[in-house]
Amino acid sequence: MQLKNLFALTPAILLVLTVTSCTAPAVEKNIGIQLYSVRDHMKSNPDSTVTEVGKMGYKFVEAAGYSDGKFYGMSPVDFKALVEKSGMQFLGSHTGQSLPDSANWESTMIWWDNAIAAHKEAGVKWIVQPWMGAEGYASLDGLKKYCDYFNAVGEKCNAAGIRFGYHNHDREFSQVDSVTIYDFMLENTDPAKVMFQLDLYWITVGGADPIAYFDKYPGRFEIYHVKDEKELGGDETMMNFEPSFAAADKAGMKNYVVEVERYSFDPMVSIQKSAEFLMNSAFVTK
Repeated sequence: MQLKNLFALTPAILLVLTVTSCTAPAVEKNIGIQLYSVRDHMKSNPDSTVTEVGKMGYKFVEAAGYSDGKFYGMSPVDFKALVEKSGMQFLGSHTGQSLPDSANWESTMIWWDNAIAAHKEAGVKWIVQPWMGAEGYASLDGLKKYCDYFNAVGEKCNAAGIRFGYHNHDREFSQVDSVTIYDFMLENTDPAKVMFQLDLYWITVGGADPIAYFDKYPGRFEIYHVKDEKELGGDETMMNFEPSFAAADKAGMKNYVVEVERYSFDPMVSIQKSAEFLMNSAFVTK
């Protein structure tokens, strides 16, 4: 454009040119939400809750409401349809069973067969067990039994094309018999059968460093739970997520999921603020 023609442009057109040339295209971010974050809303009205969550920019959900072949009281097909109608995918689920003994091993494995079949029908890509019973914290023998159990469940999930994983809290970073529980789990589960969903908040509360774990056990942490004291980016933040996102490739992170357990607002407002925080955070690039 010649200089004399540039001066002839109206201020409004000049403003449009300036904004167009300086604004980078928005990055589409694949942010997931753990529906435990809105657990009371899911109990009272799951249909409208999922619909509203879909309007916030979340791309997929992780359920915490599986029971007896259903998700939040809906068949696998119906719940999947609700999620997809809301513009999201149903990718993950928290569920599980405590460590079986020899007397109920078979019945527990049958429970898992039925649960896996329901999750497969719903198109779920991963199942995560987010707890261990007291045996896992009392002795290395009990912890080893849990690792063997998780390997067995992971093998079943693999056969259905579903990944199986474990979600930590802070207690896994304590020790039993001078061994850190989380380290023992990482070293005694088969990477082909068991991945880890790293809760970035709880590992911090437990006094451990995520980056040190990525360096020591690269590739084991396929999902992050992105959590803070309350909603992400709020006034009571204690987290710096940037280093963990920068090390995502070393960690093996494939997906990240928002979880809010405590709130400064109504839970629906808290998860919307959390989504906006990640959408506007430069360290989140995908």
